[in-house]
Amino acid sequence: MKKKIFTGAVTLLSLAVLAACSNSDGKDIVTMKGNTITVNEFYDEVKNNSAAQQVLLQMTIKDVFGEKYGKNVTDKEVNEAFDQMKAAYGTSFAQILAQNGMTEDTYKDQIRTNKLVEYAVKKAAEKELTDENYKTAYENYTPEVTAQIIKLDSEDKAKEVLEQVKADGADFSQIAKDNSTDTATKEKGGEVKFDSASTDVPDAVKKAAFALSENGISDVVTVQDAQTYTTSFYIVKLTKKTEKAADWKEYKDKLKDIIVAQKENDASFIRTVVAAELKDANIKVKDAAFQNVFAQYIETTDASSTSASSSAASSSSSSESSSAAESSSSEESSSSAAE
Repeated sequence: MKKKIFTGAVTLLSLAVLAACSNSDGKDIVTMKGNTITVNEFYDEVKNNSAAQQVLLQMTIKDVFGEKYGKNVTDKEVNEAFDQMKAAYGTSFAQILAQNGMTEDTYKDQIRTNKLVEYAVKKAAEKELTDENYKTAYENYTPEVTAQIIKLDSEDKAKEVLEQVKADGADFSQIAKDNSTDTATKEKGGEVKFDSASTDVPDAVKKAAFALSENGISDVVTVQDAQTYTTSFYIVKLTKKTEKAADWKEYKDKLKDIIVAQKENDASFIRTVVAAELKDANIKVKDAAFQNVFAQYIETTDASSTSASSSAASSSSSSESSSAAESSSSEESSSSAAE
């Protein structure tokens, strides 16, 4: 998870470069015997680089969303998110920032942009709260159950413990206390409550629990953590099941959270929101080299043409740039889960 937070961050180092290009037209950057490199020459060289194109896209998103939603993201929110990540990384935080070409200020800038996009996406998601979507969410919703879990780090150990809990007269609670590696539940005999929308329990564990009858015990459930790539093994006992109400309106608040969360994690929906905001801001791409990176969001046919060589270079890098833009915008808009 920690690595994902900095995905695409290395390109932010080029913000100052692009700013310098726009403010120092014609000035020399490097001089040497017999030659110089000017800002214009440097700009023409780097503008077809996919990383530089990503920087311009990020700068545009930052400005557009900041102008419209800036008052909805406070310095306190940004600083709290920053402090949380700094604490999570500990002594390696400064090193990781440096490796990604960032300072504390540029990282805070990225957090702010992320939160601006998140705010806009949530606002748009709340417009999706139709009766039809409520009913669809209800169909896929399982009410809260009470279960006991035992988490283990070894499959062999899990099989051994499974035999113990299935033996006549076995005390599942005591076995959980003696063997579970889940610090949040082991002292409670593994007890945990969750519904299908809960995020504190792995999906595979939830699925196994929902398939059980009361007092039923699952086989060993294998769970791979997508963030740490570690594998854990669970044994689940269902102790209480809640009958699902016939009227979806009884779960309206819960279903609202589910619908909004699904939209906030839908890359296609996020892209649609970003596209709508850029269109509303009347974005016009004036250099053909940058048309491709904006193409997934806005029409770029109005952009003024540049030299044939610039257009050809842009075309040759189109596939790479488009893919990178999609990754960047998705990361910007969904990083709240990570943060």
